[in-house]
Amino acid sequence: MTSLFTVIILIGAIISSIIPSTAALGGSATTVSVTYGASPTVCGIVAGQPSQRIQCWRNGAVFPVFSNISFESISGGRDVFCGIRSGGSTLVCWNSSLVPKRIYFNEMVLLQRLTIGDNQICAITNNTNSNLNCWRTNVPFAFRNVELRSISSGLGFSCGIRLNRARDVVCFGSNWRLANGIEAQFMNISLLSIVVGGDHACGVNVTGFLICKGSNNYGQIDVPDHLPFEFNGVALGANHTCGLRRLNGSVVCWGGGGGRMGDGMASVSFESIVAGLDFTCGLSSGNFSVVCWGDGWVRNGLNPVGFELPLKRILPGPCVEADCSCGIYPQSDDLCSGSGAICKPCDLTSLVPPVPELVPPPGPGGGNVTRVVRSKRLTRGLLAFAIVGSVGAVAGICTVVYCLWTGVCFGKKKIHNSVQPTVNGSNRNGSHHTNGSPISRSATIRRQLSRGFRRQRSGPSSKQADKEEEFTFADLALATNNFSPENKIGAGSFGVVYRGKLIDGREVAIKRGEVSDKNKKFQEKESAFDSELAFLSRLNHKHLVRLVGYCQESDERLLVYDYMKNGALFDHLHDKKNTEKSSSLLNSWKMRIKIALDAARGIEYLHNYAVPPVIHRDIKSSNILLDANWVAKVSDFGLSLMGPVAEHEYRPTKAAGTVGYIDPEYYGLNVLTAKSDVYGLGVVLLELLTGRRAIFKSEEVNGGAPISLVDYAVPIIMAGDLEKILDKRVGLPEVNEVEAVELMAYTALHCVNSEGNYRPTMSDIVANLERALGLCSQSHGSISSNMSD
Repeated sequence: MTSLFTVIILIGAIISSIIPSTAALGGSATTVSVTYGASPTVCGIVAGQPSQRIQCWRNGAVFPVFSNISFESISGGRDVFCGIRSGGSTLVCWNSSLVPKRIYFNEMVLLQRLTIGDNQICAITNNTNSNLNCWRTNVPFAFRNVELRSISSGLGFSCGIRLNRARDVVCFGSNWRLANGIEAQFMNISLLSIVVGGDHACGVNVTGFLICKGSNNYGQIDVPDHLPFEFNGVALGANHTCGLRRLNGSVVCWGGGGGRMGDGMASVSFESIVAGLDFTCGLSSGNFSVVCWGDGWVRNGLNPVGFELPLKRILPGPCVEADCSCGIYPQSDDLCSGSGAICKPCDLTSLVPPVPELVPPPGPGGGNVTRVVRSKRLTRGLLAFAIVGSVGAVAGICTVVYCLWTGVCFGKKKIHNSVQPTVNGSNRNGSHHTNGSPISRSATIRRQLSRGFRRQRSGPSSKQADKEEEFTFADLALATNNFSPENKIGAGSFGVVYRGKLIDGREVAIKRGEVSDKNKKFQEKESAFDSELAFLSRLNHKHLVRLVGYCQESDERLLVYDYMKNGALFDHLHDKKNTEKSSSLLNSWKMRIKIALDAARGIEYLHNYAVPPVIHRDIKSSNILLDANWVAKVSDFGLSLMGPVAEHEYRPTKAAGTVGYIDPEYYGLNVLTAKSDVYGLGVVLLELLTGRRAIFKSEEVNGGAPISLVDYAVPIIMAGDLEKILDKRVGLPEVNEVEAVELMAYTALHCVNSEGNYRPTMSDIVANLERALGLCSQSHGSISSNMSD
C-alpha cells in the first residue's frame, strides 16, 4: 500500500502540470490581471493581433502597454503588475504610474508560474531544480534551495508546493505568523496546487477536492459541496473566494462581498478569473470580454457589475506553436491571428475509465464471494485515483513526446529565434559543410524563419514579421540589374547597399555581403549578417529601418530593407553634390533638430524598450537614413550587441565602430555601456550644428591637419562662441530658434563627455530635443514621445 501511495503521489506531480493555473489576490499569471490600490487597473493580453500585446483599463480609459512586444502571461498586485514576455526569458513590471522596469532577463533559465501578492513578486524557473526567484521580499535561507512546482502570493506571504516531497506546502513572507499557520494547517494534506489570498489559502488535493485553510472571518474557507476536480480555477481576495467550474465555466463565490455577483451572472461562462482585494474579474467565454463584480467594484464606482470593460478581445491563453495534446480552441486561428494556437486545458472527466468493484478473494472453503460495501467517500477517492492514474499515463506520453521534440531529454535545447547570436566570435571549430563553406549560425535562424517568425517573439510586432520574406539570389539580382554600379547607393557593416525594384514593384535597399574566398572574411560577413537579421527580426519602431527579408544561397548573404528615398544624413551634410544646395530642406535649424530627435527616439527604443536592450555600437550620420517624408531612421545593426541588464553593469567586448564616433572610454577600456551610443549621437549632433565631418581637414583649423570634430567644437561651445562654428549653409538662427540651437549644442556637449557616467541618458536627450523642437515652433509644449512612435 505504501508503494501504491508513492506511485499516486508521483503521478500527481504529472497531472498537476496540466491543471489550469488559478489566480489569487493579484494572483498567478494568466492573460488577465487586476491591480488594486489607489486606481484599480485591469489588463489583458489582446487577441486577434499578430503580437500578444497588453491593453489596460483604468478609470474609464483604455490604453496600450508596450504596444509592439509580445507577452505570454501577466499578473498584478498592489499598484504593480508584471508580464512574462513570450518565451519566458524576461520579466517586466510597471508601477502605478505605468513606468516599466525590467527586473529579470535570462535566455537560458526561463520563468514560469509568476505570482504577485501585496508587493512581493515571485516566479519559478524552468531549470532542473525549479528554483524560486522573488523580488521585493526576502526568501528565507531555508527555502532558497527548495525545489518547488507551484507558487502563489497573498498579503505579506507566499506559499508553494515542494516538488518531490509528497506535496509538502511551504510558506514564507513578512507576515511570518500567518505563513507558519497556513503551512501547519496543510501539513498532513497532499496538494496538487495551491492558491493564496488575503489571509487564507486553497488547494486541490490528490483526490480532486478543493480545500481551504486560514482565516474564516467571512466564511471564505467554507468550500461548498462539490465533485472531484470540479473546479479548474480559483480566485482569492482579501476575504472572499471564487471557484471556476470545469464543466460549464460558471463561477460560484463564497465569503465576503468581493465575490458578490450581479443578477444573471451565475449563468455566464468564463475562461478564467482573477481577484483584487474586494472585487473579482473574469474573462467571458462568449466574446472574450472582461467582466468584473464585487462590493469593491461597486463602491469605487468603477463600472456597473457585469459591465463588459471596453477592452479588445482578450486571449484565453497564450498563442503557442507547439502541438496541443488536448485540442485547441475552435477560434484559435482568429484569436492568434494565424500565429500559433491556444491549447485547451485537458478535460480530466473525459479520461475517466470504468472503475471495477472491489471483491475479496474466495475464502479457504471456496465459499461464496462477499461484495465489499463502500462508503460514498471511499468511492469518490477511488474514482479520483483512477482519474489521476489515467491522466498520468497520458501526461507521461505527452512528456516523452515533448522531450523528443525539444531535445531537452538529450541535453539539447531548441534555439528560440529571439536569442542574440555572438557577434564577434563563433563556435565553428573549423567545421565545414560538404560544399566547403563554414557552418552557418544563420542557417539555424533561417530554418526557423518560416515558422519561427510567426511565433510570438520578444520585440517586434508579428505583423512586421509576417512580411519578412526569403528571396532567391536570382530575385535580388534581377531587382538590382545584376548589382550594377549604377544601383549602388552606399555601404553597410558587411557589404555594399544597392537600390532595387522587386518584381511586384516595391522599391527596396539590398545589402549584399562582400564576396570573398577567405574564410576569416566569410566568418566576419556571416557574423554581421546573423547579428543584423537576429536584431531586426525582433525590433519594430518608427525610427528604425524595417527589414523586408533576406537571402542566403551558397556564400551569398543579403538583407532587404525598406528603401529610404532621401538617403543618408551623411550625404546631405557632407557630400559635395548636396552641400552646394543652399535650398536643401535640411538647411533649416528646425529640420535638423527634428532629424536629431527622430534618431534619438530610435536609439532610446533600443536602450529602454527593446528587451533585451540593444547597444548599436555604430551610431554615425551615414547610419541615419531619411525616408520619403524626411523621417530619420537608424540603420545597420551588423555590430550591435545586447546591452547590460542594468546601467551599472559593464560588458567587456572588443571595441568596434567608426573612427571619430567611437566612445573613447569604450575604445580605451573595452567596456561597453549604452553611453557608448550616446557618445556617437553626440558627434552626430555636432555634425548637424557645424556641417563638418567627424574627422576633417581645414586650412583654417589646425593648419590643415586632421582634427576630430569633438576636439574642434567642444572648446568653442564651452567658451560661449557657438555662432562661430554653426553651419553657414543654414545661417544664424532666428530669434525663436536661438535657444533651441543652444539647447541642442548644450546636449551635444554633454553627450561627448570623455567619461560615460557624466553623459545623459537617451531619455534625457529625447526630452531636450523635444523642447528644442518646440522652441523652434514658438511653442514651449513638449512633443509626445513614446516607444511606439
